[in-house]
Amino acid sequence: MWQISNTKIVLQQGDITEFSGDAIVNAANTSLILGAGVAGAIKKKGGKTIQDECNEIGQIQLGGAAITTGGDLKVRYVIHAASMHLGGKTTEESLRDSLENSLKEGSSARISSIAFPAIGTGIAGFPLEKCANIMINTFKEYLTNEQHYYDLIEVFLYSKKDYQRFMSIFEEFFTYN
Repeated sequence: MWQISNTKIVLQQGDITEFSGDAIVNAANTSLILGAGVAGAIKKKGGKTIQDECNEIGQIQLGGAAITTGGDLKVRYVIHAASMHLGGKTTEESLRDSLENSLKEGSSARISSIAFPAIGTGIAGFPLEKCANIMINTFKEYLTNEQHYYDLIEVFLYSKKDYQRFMSIFEEFFTYN
C-alpha cells in the first residue's frame, strides 16, 4: 500500500467485480457495449441493468467516461472509461484521458473508494508496463491537483504475472517520487 495526498493506493490480484467499495471502473469502448474482458465480467455479474443504462447514455467520446449504477455488483456505481473505439486500440492519450475523466466522474458522485482494472491491456492491446506508468502518474497528478473525495484507489490485476509486473513498477515509482 502507498499513499498520495490522503488517498491510499493498493494493488490487488483478483477479480475486480468482487470489489465492495463505491465504484469500479470498466475498460470500455466509446459505444459502451459490454463485450469481453472486464466489460464482459461486469455484464455477467452486474446484470442487464448496466448495459441498459449504457444504451440510454449512448456513444461517448474517446477518452471520456460515463457512470451507471452497479446493477447486481457489490458497488453503487460503474464508471465506464472509454479508452478505445469498439474493436479499436487504446493509445497513451486515450488511456490518460479516460483515467482522468473516470476520476472526475467519481469525484462528481462523491465516491471515496474506487477500483480500476489495467485499462486497455486486454483486447485493446495496450502494453501493461506503459499502462502501469500512465495510471500511477495520472493518479498522482489528479490526487495532488484536483478536489476529490477519494480515500482509496485499488488497482486490480487478474493474473499473478500481471500483478507482479504492476507491483514492480508501482514500487519503483514510490521509491523515487
